[in-house]
Amino acid sequence: MDWVYEMVFAALIGGLVGSRIDYLIQNWDQVSGDLLGNIFSGSGLVFFGGLAGGAIGVIIWAVRKGALSWTLADAAAVPITVGYAVGRVGCQLSGDGDYGTETDLPWGMAYPEGTVPTTDEVHPTPVYETVTMGLAALVLWRLRDRFAPGVLFGLYLVIVGVERFLIELIRRNDSVAAGLTLPQLVSIAVAALGAAIIVARRSALRPAAAR
Repeated sequence: MDWVYEMVFAALIGGLVGSRIDYLIQNWDQVSGDLLGNIFSGSGLVFFGGLAGGAIGVIIWAVRKGALSWTLADAAAVPITVGYAVGRVGCQLSGDGDYGTETDLPWGMAYPEGTVPTTDEVHPTPVYETVTMGLAALVLWRLRDRFAPGVLFGLYLVIVGVERFLIELIRRNDSVAAGLTLPQLVSIAVAALGAAIIVARRSALRPAAAR
């Protein structure tokens, strides 16, 4: 089982580095004055940067081990989804600015003690994402043996892309092109990649899918 710990470590390091780089790029105007200090500060992580960095870390590890395969990608789908759900719990508890726009709904929440505080009642989008991705993890787990290698990972990419695109509709990020935020543009690319993987792998559908 040593390979499991090695893979998780590669994903963790790659994810942290990628997430941090993405944050610095998206907030360059705020961090460029003290770039070194902001690189090593304790706040500022972005999911899609972490996803890309973690994937790169695992790919590098897998290539070195000669273990790169669609089966490995599928094996990572459920843990990544669970990790996303758990990570949003941390965002909710810290009030780090990942919450949404103002709302009059009865479950709207304020984050007066958050790292990015607000006294307004806003959408608790980290809660929405925790619930959504938790359910997604259950679905992916139930489907884990029903498809050809690669399809499950493609499905994960579609789910996370669509989920993030929709949640951005009630987030506070500024639009950058065509009325869409940067995370929405990335979400479209991620979902499209997932759909392409599913289409490319569909011909190898396992007989178990017919059960």
